[in-house]
Amino acid sequence: MLLVLALSVGASAVSALISFVGSVTKPGGLKDQAALLNSSAAPGRPWLDLAWQVFGIGTALVPVALVAHLLLREGAGGLRAVGLDRRRPGFDLGAGAAVAAAIGGTGLLFYLGVRAVGFNLTVVPESLPDVWWKIPVLIASAIQNSLVEEVIVVGYLLRRLGQLGWTPAASLAASAGLRGLYHLYQGIGGMVGNMVMGVVFVLLYRRWGRVGPLVAAHALIDIVAFVGYALLAGKVGWLPTK
Repeated sequence: MLLVLALSVGASAVSALISFVGSVTKPGGLKDQAALLNSSAAPGRPWLDLAWQVFGIGTALVPVALVAHLLLREGAGGLRAVGLDRRRPGFDLGAGAAVAAAIGGTGLLFYLGVRAVGFNLTVVPESLPDVWWKIPVLIASAIQNSLVEEVIVVGYLLRRLGQLGWTPAASLAASAGLRGLYHLYQGIGGMVGNMVMGVVFVLLYRRWGRVGPLVAAHALIDIVAFVGYALLAGKVGWLPTK
């Protein structure tokens, strides 16, 4: 479990903490600084940039493949053990869309509020060049984020902590706290907002026994954020840009 975390969201949590320390010790307020999510890896060289984007997305999914392998070795049926399979696609997509609609709008209002009072950096969901692969890469990035976070931080982590004898409350706190910590690079608001989301997702996972709807919800939230920013940045006054 610790090795899986160290190869994925655990490393991201440490990186986010270091990044946050750098942000709060930098002159100026947090809202005057930017947190870049999807940026160019080779400016001015679109084909090389695309290769780096695909490479980054692919390698980020390796820990998910590792989890599937470990669950297969355990005899648990791979990712089916955490409810990521094709048994209930309609339910997964429908429930995921409902969760995304409820959390997405609330999350946007929360972000705008905490940024306005200086508790958050300006989140820039994308700064990719305007090329043909921009939207597909943003969608793929959103799906990658959702798979890594929900499979590892919810399904796998809760399973392993339960096997170690942790109480449900302690497991929930660990999952939600970890989710908040690796979003700390966005600021206090990003951490708190994602911790709340983490609590909701753990409760829904325990109710449904599946990460499928959570993967769908997370992917939809990120797709709307990434693609919406790409289409609206600089064109509407309420969307902060950097």
